[in-house]
Amino acid sequence: MRKTIAHLAALAAGLVLAGAVHAADGSWGPGADDASFQAMLKSGFRDAGIVKVSRLEQDATQAFCSDPKFAESKEAAKKRAEIEAANTATIKWPSDGNFLGDHKSGEKIAQSGRGLTSTDKADQVNGGNCYNCHQISKKEISFGTIGPSLLGYGKLKGNSEQAQRETWSKIWNSKSANACSNMPRGGHMGILSEQQVKDLLALLLDPASPVNQ
Repeated sequence: MRKTIAHLAALAAGLVLAGAVHAADGSWGPGADDASFQAMLKSGFRDAGIVKVSRLEQDATQAFCSDPKFAESKEAAKKRAEIEAANTATIKWPSDGNFLGDHKSGEKIAQSGRGLTSTDKADQVNGGNCYNCHQISKKEISFGTIGPSLLGYGKLKGNSEQAQRETWSKIWNSKSANACSNMPRGGHMGILSEQQVKDLLALLLDPASPVNQ
């Protein structure tokens, strides 16, 4: 029963984030029969532990990317640029100026998908869940393919300050580079700490990391 409820909750959240609201006239999209759908959300979901119903509320970036008609709009390109600029402005750079942490810790973070569920505690350290979308290390045979393979990332990207800043910005707030990226906004959304982002950068860029062997 718990798994069924969790599945339904995830499905409803996905519909909201995807803008897949079905109207009586058969149309889909944000605002289609929105009042009844919002009423269903309010009556069908409740806060549970650290998971709040407010997670279903979209910010401007999510709302734009949930609109199936945005790609056809004449204003789409301009709006994309505005959203990317707004997300770029949210990036918090390393407080001590050092971008790279420990690649071994970065591997543990990339492997872990723990955190952010109703049974987790607010002070629990989250994982990055990076392998869910990317191939990262040759030693790990289980990985997703939603994102590109990151094998040899540091060899291809280099380890310059520019490479570090570009990689940091992508992990901290992926929408800064692609308004509708499927990648979570790790730092911006508070999923990952500054130190965790440093360790993930080391995993990707450190020449000694298994990613670059």
